[in-house]
Amino acid sequence: MIKKELLSFIGNEDLYKHVETVLVVAKVAKENLEKNLSSNVIDPFSALFDVSCQGISFSDWMKQEKSRQIQKTLQNAIGNFHQSIIGSMHGWTNLNIGEVADVVNTEKKIIAEIKNKYNTTKGNHKIKIYDDLKSLVGGEYKGYISYYVEVIPKGKKIYNTTFIPSDNKKHKRKIAHRNIRVIDGKSFYALAAGYPEALRDLYMVLPRVIADIQGESSHHDISEQSELQRLFDMAF
Repeated sequence: MIKKELLSFIGNEDLYKHVETVLVVAKVAKENLEKNLSSNVIDPFSALFDVSCQGISFSDWMKQEKSRQIQKTLQNAIGNFHQSIIGSMHGWTNLNIGEVADVVNTEKKIIAEIKNKYNTTKGNHKIKIYDDLKSLVGGEYKGYISYYVEVIPKGKKIYNTTFIPSDNKKHKRKIAHRNIRVIDGKSFYALAAGYPEALRDLYMVLPRVIADIQGESSHHDISEQSELQRLFDMAF
């Protein structure tokens, strides 16, 4: 493992540890999928139409299906990854599983709930998040600003605004509270790390870290780096 810190806002030891955690989750998910594939219920009609529409073989479709199922497991792991990364930054604490919020910074007086993607949380759960954050800023964390973080935003939007989710049961939105906010991932990483390109820099060092952990002799070539950059730009 290299000695020079790859990122200014997190040490290599923590960075490599958190990346390895995700890789282990992916490996276990793949192993479990192989063992339990025969017991998983697959819609044969959907498979048939999908194969026909894509013009691929059933073998290729099965590879796609395996990848899709592993991705579902990875989504949760990546949400935890962001929580761990931010919780390892200077001044931040990871509150771990079971707490109302995910991370806190007592110096900046910020507390946050982190989700990997804008559609990770359904409407009724957003109401609970709002109520939980309201309880925190009205009690133990009085005077703090609370954030509901959507790391991957909808439509590449940049936002940092009051969090007023719709309450479908009452057919109205929650009351705006200046200390309860919703924010995209890039903006929150900038806030947490102290500079605007923190999330991009994290993303761009991941291929190197993954290659080091997996013992690969070479990192992604220039063309792959370009594709990785393009994927990031499609999301943010």
